[in-house]
Amino acid sequence: MVRRLLFLAIPLSWGAAALHAPPVPLFVLACVAVLPLAAVMGEATERLADHSGPTLGGLLNATFGNAAELLIALVALKAGLVELVKASITGSILGNLLLILGLSLVAAGLKRPTFTFNRVAAGMSAGMLGLAVAGLSFPAVFHALHPNAAPTEVRMSELVAVVLGVTYLFSLLFSLRTHQSLFSGGHTVEGPPQWTVRKAVLILALATVGVAVESEILVHATEAVAGTLGWTQTFLGLIVIPLIGNAAEHATAILVARKGQIDLALHVALGSSTQVALFVTPVLVLASLFMGQPMNLVFPPFQVVSVALSTAIVAMIMLDGESHWFEGVQLLAVYSLVAVAGYFI
Repeated sequence: MVRRLLFLAIPLSWGAAALHAPPVPLFVLACVAVLPLAAVMGEATERLADHSGPTLGGLLNATFGNAAELLIALVALKAGLVELVKASITGSILGNLLLILGLSLVAAGLKRPTFTFNRVAAGMSAGMLGLAVAGLSFPAVFHALHPNAAPTEVRMSELVAVVLGVTYLFSLLFSLRTHQSLFSGGHTVEGPPQWTVRKAVLILALATVGVAVESEILVHATEAVAGTLGWTQTFLGLIVIPLIGNAAEHATAILVARKGQIDLALHVALGSSTQVALFVTPVLVLASLFMGQPMNLVFPPFQVVSVALSTAIVAMIMLDGESHWFEGVQLLAVYSLVAVAGYFI
């Protein structure tokens, strides 16, 4: 019932955009319209996951869950909002790493005092996030040492993006092919799959097109909204846009964690963070070259430090292979601190 009501925001946002409505109501309508579309994408990817194991299922959830945010970022990049795109990258990593994972641990802890999960998968995700921190740190350090070398920063960022992207592809080879047995278990399907693969892919494609249209509306209203509400592009990118774009992953990870499918929830939350850092980011860097809006990987110190500290905290929590609800609360507390700091920056 709630989803049907939210779907009304889609034609309303199109009508408001056509009539050149004020930016704040238009922005709100576009944000609300993305939510049911993202939820449909999440449901379609979950139905695709019913045809696979937790590793491939988590990868599908992460990939199409990030599709909404990738589309928003591409539209923002085309509009020249480079700082907004950078903040959305960091915000998506932190949102998946702290908010989604924290809520998933709390949801899983409501049924049992402690629970276990695949240490190998958690360790690999922690290592990949460490690589992401290095990828974000080196360009920032170079910028600090050579503040006037802008063309070099872009070339360096392109090479770093290629290294990150190639490493991500090797991680897929490792988890899906050569060492697949290390990542099995944790995902069960009750009865036959509810959707066919064809139906899930078709619905996924239609929802993606809908998100692309809403992204155009949302981004075009962003600057005016930021000025009206007193929000910076950093806060919009760090907190607001990731919350909207990651709505599907929020719902999927929390629901499967509540059902006791901890490994699948971790694959969605941790996998999405690594995918944003090692795949989405390189895609945006390379896409920026074709759009005439070259984007480097020189992130502000606050964002780099936030990702580094969050990665370290998650690694400490995850590497023992077991958890409980209070560790989820701790992750949510860290996310709240980042949100508060981001608001005042």
